[in-house]
Amino acid sequence: MKKYFQFEELGTNYRREIIGGITTFLAMAYILAVNPNILGMANMDKGAVFTATALAAAIGSILMGLIAKFPIALAPGMGLNAFFTFGVVLGMKIPWETALTGVLISGVVFVLLSVSGIREKIINAIPAELKHAVGAGIGLFIAFVGFQGSGIIVDNPDTLLGFGELTGNALLAIFGIVITVILLTKGIKSGIFFGMVITAIVGGIFGLVSTPEAVVGTAPSLAPIFGAAFEAFTDVNSLFTVDILVVILTFLFVSFFDTAGTLVAVAQQAGLMKNNVLPGAGKGLLADSLAIVSGSILGTSTTTSYVESTSGVAAGARSGFAAIVTGICFILALFFAPLLAVVTSAVTAPALIIVGILMVSSLRLIKWDQFEVAVPAFFTVIMMPLTYSIATGIACGFVFYPITMIMKGKAKEVHPIMYGLFVVFVLYFIFLK
Repeated sequence: MKKYFQFEELGTNYRREIIGGITTFLAMAYILAVNPNILGMANMDKGAVFTATALAAAIGSILMGLIAKFPIALAPGMGLNAFFTFGVVLGMKIPWETALTGVLISGVVFVLLSVSGIREKIINAIPAELKHAVGAGIGLFIAFVGFQGSGIIVDNPDTLLGFGELTGNALLAIFGIVITVILLTKGIKSGIFFGMVITAIVGGIFGLVSTPEAVVGTAPSLAPIFGAAFEAFTDVNSLFTVDILVVILTFLFVSFFDTAGTLVAVAQQAGLMKNNVLPGAGKGLLADSLAIVSGSILGTSTTTSYVESTSGVAAGARSGFAAIVTGICFILALFFAPLLAVVTSAVTAPALIIVGILMVSSLRLIKWDQFEVAVPAFFTVIMMPLTYSIATGIACGFVFYPITMIMKGKAKEVHPIMYGLFVVFVLYFIFLK
């Protein structure tokens, strides 16, 4: 075991890897509560989604540990789950079963692209500024979902949106935000998770959160959602629409860059980069894509690498053994399903908002002094929360980018793939219902 995971070369041991793996789990355990809530809004069975989330995270993390040997854990991604529910199911009125098919297809394509090496070419075709803008826009969208779901932001007939009444759930959510901010500011890596726990406890004390009937119990059945991703293949024509194409492309796009960014970030902190290159990156991308396929079959939105893995690295993790430990923790978490009763929108809101803050930090990497870049980046970011659609935000940015670059006399700097995407997204707006 030590030889396989190269403990000696990496200067690590079982103790450091186990502690690192558990630390990573605690830092990302919030997804077990948040994902069922978000996908539940798409009319999916929350209990089944909880089980699918835990299993998808376990399988993905273990695959990453075994295949790539990286200390990186995986789980259904934030942002992607929001796009799944609000963009695809509620926005485009696509059945959640068909949406899962879109995730499955994107995963299969991702596997092929990862194996062939084409993925790198596509990544290089997208300008860095738009990659950063997409991440920031999704961050704003997620935060908005948190503010709205908790009642902090509500409908206003005069101004469309307004501040809600600071009572009940809204007040509990604000308390959770303050506690989580304090924990993270103090450098507690699992601050989001512990913030949710403290918020739930306080909510229970004041009668805002239901008390669970038990702590340990049997994992909810997967039956309501397992294999639903294959149902759409009974009517193949339903898959050949502009909306489905946009869904698949969006899942692919976000998965591409989310995974690449996470691999680099964690690898740099762990000291695994050599001459600005990550050895074995292809295996990491393959493990990630296989996790997407398995997760979609189980019944959850796109599984991706988690940047929270850096907390495990900070605690000493250096090898894939830590990722396997994290995967085992997710399996054990299956037996604590009854605790889902305490997870309300007010409890999850702080997690959504804080994750949004972290994602918006990528705005600093955009060259705002270059107008031809600032325009598409701005539209990408702002249109996601304003239209309540991640896909629309991406489409707006990708339409404006070739236009501003051509007008600036930089047409040759735009990759042909970007022109192709320009046509795709123009058609998307033309046929958008």
